[in-house]
Amino acid sequence: MAQTKNHDYHLVDPSPWPFIGSMGALVMALGALGFMKYAKGEQLLLFGLNWATPWLFFAGLIAVLYTMYGWWKDVIVEAGQGHHTRVVSLHLRYGMIMFIASEVMFFVAWFWGYFHTALFAGAEIQNLRHEFIGGVWPPKGIETFDPWHLPLLNTLILLLSGTTVTWAHHALLHGDRQGLKNGLALTVILGFLFTCLQAYEYSHAAFHFSGNIYGAAFFMATGFHGFHVIVGTIFLLICLIRASKGHFTAEKHFGFEAAAWYWHFVDVVWLFLFAAIYVWGYGGAVAGAGH
Repeated sequence: MAQTKNHDYHLVDPSPWPFIGSMGALVMALGALGFMKYAKGEQLLLFGLNWATPWLFFAGLIAVLYTMYGWWKDVIVEAGQGHHTRVVSLHLRYGMIMFIASEVMFFVAWFWGYFHTALFAGAEIQNLRHEFIGGVWPPKGIETFDPWHLPLLNTLILLLSGTTVTWAHHALLHGDRQGLKNGLALTVILGFLFTCLQAYEYSHAAFHFSGNIYGAAFFMATGFHGFHVIVGTIFLLICLIRASKGHFTAEKHFGFEAAAWYWHFVDVVWLFLFAAIYVWGYGGAVAGAGH
């Protein structure tokens, strides 16, 4: 009777993942410094040793990825054991909402930098930047992408993927397992197609990341979004694998729900990127016109 559970909270078992993950992150951070020093041909001396090597970073990255795999696997097992009560599920949703909110602010920083430079491109008070940009946006000599070709196609692909993931969610709620798997499979394929087309677009860019503020703003904003698409595609692929194993039910499917929320967030961010960078920032000259 003393061990009878009379509350809705889940007191987790002792776990090694916080320690392993923090140590992996520390090694990865030190490794990143060493990697950059190594790329510049310099040394990173700590405790009498030279840490300027790329291998330390990858060792830390492997530890972090292993932590993600092991920790989330434990969470899935806990859900299967019935530990995700109504209260626990509510708190998981709060956590995902706060995570997405932090991601929103992350992209706000890139939009802020982009508009700050674009709207004040002709400010005489910053004469050096004025001469560099040419007083106009996009800067003189920059050939931007035509938004109504490949960027528009990628926009339609992401919007369609938002429809297919919603179809999968609707099918799950109505007990249609095959519809769930079909919707998830199509979403994963569309996410992969978006990534391939963006890589093709980058290969035909008439500007570079370095040497101009437009290229830096463009590749940082769209590149980080592309990274989020890759993460979301992997997220949904894991959900597809779990759905094939019968993990989700109409009543309990937070893992899939979190992936769907994340994917819709990626869709919305892309709409803002498409409107601000591709359409509003279109300079009239088409990048990659000679390819």
